[in-house]
Amino acid sequence: MEDPGRWGPWAAPCPIRPEDLARQKTIRARKSRMDQRTRERLPVLPMLLAHLQTTRTDTAARLRAAHSVAPGALFTFAGVTLRRVQVVDRGAGRVWAEHPSGTGKRRDLTGEEHRSFWTWAAVEVLRHTGIRIEELTELSHHSLIQYTLPGTGELVPLLQIAPSKTDTERLLVISPELADTLAAIITRVRGGNAALCCVASYDTHERQWNPPMPLLFQRRISIEHRAIPGSTIRDWLDQALDSTGLTDPAGRPLRFTPHDFRRLFITDAVMHGMPPHIAQLVAGHRDINTTMGYKAVYPDEVIKGHRAFIARRRALRPGEEYRQPTDQEWDEFLGHFERRKVALGTCGRSYATPCIHEHACLRCPLLRPDPTQRDRLLEVRDNLIARITEARANNWLGEVDGLQISLNGAREKLTQLDQRASTASTQLGLPTFRNIAGRATTPTD
Repeated sequence: MEDPGRWGPWAAPCPIRPEDLARQKTIRARKSRMDQRTRERLPVLPMLLAHLQTTRTDTAARLRAAHSVAPGALFTFAGVTLRRVQVVDRGAGRVWAEHPSGTGKRRDLTGEEHRSFWTWAAVEVLRHTGIRIEELTELSHHSLIQYTLPGTGELVPLLQIAPSKTDTERLLVISPELADTLAAIITRVRGGNAALCCVASYDTHERQWNPPMPLLFQRRISIEHRAIPGSTIRDWLDQALDSTGLTDPAGRPLRFTPHDFRRLFITDAVMHGMPPHIAQLVAGHRDINTTMGYKAVYPDEVIKGHRAFIARRRALRPGEEYRQPTDQEWDEFLGHFERRKVALGTCGRSYATPCIHEHACLRCPLLRPDPTQRDRLLEVRDNLIARITEARANNWLGEVDGLQISLNGAREKLTQLDQRASTASTQLGLPTFRNIAGRATTPTD
């Protein structure tokens, strides 16, 4: 590699670099994509929560309005008039409605209310706890426990997270907002009964059925209660996002996954002062680097320091530099770039600076020659050589010095063009066995 002229035909660099084996570039690129995904979704999270709350309230009020009338009667909600219809073979206790004219698709008002409530409940629990989707579906009534503080005797409500991915149990403190959500879930699942129904759920990772438990995320289908799987929650979340109209920077519909709320939870917790090692225990990570990988980087110190520097610089500089330019000043600014174009190329001098060479562009180091003007440069060079010869023949020594400077400038511009045009590469070819072995082979019979 150090002497390619001698050893080039027999040597080739390894195409795999040591840093490629460590996959550091791939890991950093993936971390950057995750951080950007979190930064895009964190500002629009309040809009999503407000939409889910509004949808939950509206669907519940529409269902109550339909229950208040008999089948076949009309009812109005939010300025929309619908007719309640009775469908016996579509599930027990469901309320259906259609447009009074009979056109359009029938609406399952009970199903709409179920989807809106459980979508709201899932998002609220995910964003307040940062748990995984499989841990969400395994929450049961037994997960709610209490802890008594030794000093004051105060009861602290805790949420027990069963071992899932890392096979590690952990306890989370239930905030007042999470307590309201869990209370609404328990009240809905209980349905006036003394206890929650025990249902069996299927673990898609372990490929086995779990024993019946009083799960929090369960719903009634026909005459039985069934657990709500994670795939159903993902589908309901996608449907809710379609109705919000939120888009990403590329203009495509914005998508949230249940795991996005886990990243948002960790990012928000660390940004608001939670120590990283505590966030690691709350998230259930074995390695603190995994926790910090979930946290989106917001360089507050860099942003604040840079903004303070800009403010100090503006305070030191004249205020008229930051005013709105007039039309005359803007035309003058644009005209500067037009006046930099000369016959041999483009002048690279700065804006609002005069030409220090009195427009002797051939001598100026700021001239960037145009490759299409090579013939003109050759003509100028030949003319300068002829004029120097004539000046020396007539003993015009003062003329010779000036013409020699211009000739050196012309040759320098031609050298620049040659360097820009020399883009050809040397093909060393692939070494053969005879070149590698350094000997001839004799074929055998």
